[in-house]
Amino acid sequence: MNAALARHGRWRTILRIEDLDTPRVKPGAIGNTRETLRWLGLAWDEEVAVQSEDLGPFREAMRMLAARGLVYPCDRTRGDIERAQSAPNEGDGETRFPPDLRPARHVAGEPRDFEDAGSNWRFAVEPGTVEFEDEFSGPQSHDVAGTAGDFLVWTKRGHPAYQLAVVVDDARHGVTQIVRGDDLLPSAARQKLLWDALGIVRPFPVQWHLPLLRGTDGRRLAKRHGDTRIDHYRSLGVPADRVIGLIASWCGVDPAGNGARTPMSAEAFFESFDPGRMPRTDVVFTEADDRWLTST
Repeated sequence: MNAALARHGRWRTILRIEDLDTPRVKPGAIGNTRETLRWLGLAWDEEVAVQSEDLGPFREAMRMLAARGLVYPCDRTRGDIERAQSAPNEGDGETRFPPDLRPARHVAGEPRDFEDAGSNWRFAVEPGTVEFEDEFSGPQSHDVAGTAGDFLVWTKRGHPAYQLAVVVDDARHGVTQIVRGDDLLPSAARQKLLWDALGIVRPFPVQWHLPLLRGTDGRRLAKRHGDTRIDHYRSLGVPADRVIGLIASWCGVDPAGNGARTPMSAEAFFESFDPGRMPRTDVVFTEADDRWLTST
């Protein structure tokens, strides 16, 4: 879907390998990802460095945030944070980090040195709403202080957390459009806070948060629903044009005009794609979808 939107909008695309969550990155996964994309017929204009290969830009961002008194080291445990809650958060189940758990010596705006050894670091979120426009999901207003509180930006493993890593890379790689699932809308609000805090002069990237793919139980499609990986279907002999055809149908592409799925190449999908026909609600991967893929 990202590639289809990119073609429709005449965007350049980059391939970025986000591999900082080291316990979950399996050996060979990066090469396999590239191979799977090529098998589907997807290409990219540029491939930027793998995140873990150069942590320098992330450390420099942390030094800047620390010098502005916007971050602090934090060794609070999950239990400490949970015990501080007056009530659980509604919705995503995230545990809010309240300001009264900040270290006593943290003073907003007071410069400090950043040391990346052995401690988590959090970004101090002040009260107020974060607002931005999403091209698909509409106007957004998020109370980050009230829902997430101070969020993680650096881990005790010596790596940037996701929120900081993507902001730094979006800025240095010139990213202007971001496409992802609408479960990450709250993350976009946190990233806008970091974008502004780092003083990035370029406009915050245009956001496109799209409906999720879910299982029949209503939960986001994952391992609990069985093996639904593209590689799994490829190993069964399912051709790429059948996978693309199913994705195209989920995006509102209907070449025959009767709602029937049609195998198609990535190029044909791009030519037929119209973002105005995309569904506004989540898509469910059903047993019928599985049977259609494997009926060749």
